[in-house]
Amino acid sequence: MNQFKFFTGGVLDTNCFYYESAGGNILFDAPQGADAAFADTPIDLLLLTHGHFDHIADAAAIIRRHNCKTAFHPETAPMTENGNFFREWGFELEVETFSADFLIAEGTQDFLGVPMEVFHVPGHCPGSLCFLLPEENALVGGDVLFREGIGRWDLPGGDREVLLDGIRRKLLPLDDRTHILPGHGPSSTIGHERNANPFLAE
Repeated sequence: MNQFKFFTGGVLDTNCFYYESAGGNILFDAPQGADAAFADTPIDLLLLTHGHFDHIADAAAIIRRHNCKTAFHPETAPMTENGNFFREWGFELEVETFSADFLIAEGTQDFLGVPMEVFHVPGHCPGSLCFLLPEENALVGGDVLFREGIGRWDLPGGDREVLLDGIRRKLLPLDDRTHILPGHGPSSTIGHERNANPFLAE
C-alpha cells in the first residue's frame, strides 16, 4: 500500500487518500485540513466517495488551489451545490459549494490512466461510491465498510438493509486480500471483514 498517502482530518477523523500515477495525481475525498496537508502536492483529480460534509469540507479550496477536476455520483450533487443542504438536515454548518466536472456511474472506469472498478453502494449515503484499483488490490471504500463495522444508516437517505445488501453483493465477492481503505479508522481486508465483521455475520 506504499502507493497511497493518507491524511486524517476534521472533528470526525475522516480519512482521505492520495494516489500518484503516471497520468496524474488523484485525491479521494477532502476532509477539513486536507487542503493544507496537500498544498504542496499536485492534485489533478478529486474523486469523492460521497457528499457528507466531513468528506467534502475542503473540496472547494482544493479545487481552487490546484485547478483540478472533480467527479462524483449524480446523487452527491445536491450536497455540494446547495450551501444550505446540511442546515436543512439540522446541522449548524455550511460547506463552500462546488460542482462536478463530470459525474460517475457504476462500472469499469479509467481515471487519468488508472483503471478502476466503481461500485455504487448506497445505504449510508445516497450516491455512495467505492473505488477498486485492481493493480493495487485496494478498495477506497468511503463510509461503506469499516474494520469490523459498517457505515451509519440513521442520517437522511440511509437504509441499513440497502447498505448490507450492497456490501454482500458487491464487495464481499472481491478477493480476500483486497485492502480496504475506509473513510474512518484503520485499514482492513475483505477477508478479515468476511470473517470478523459482526454486522456481516447477521
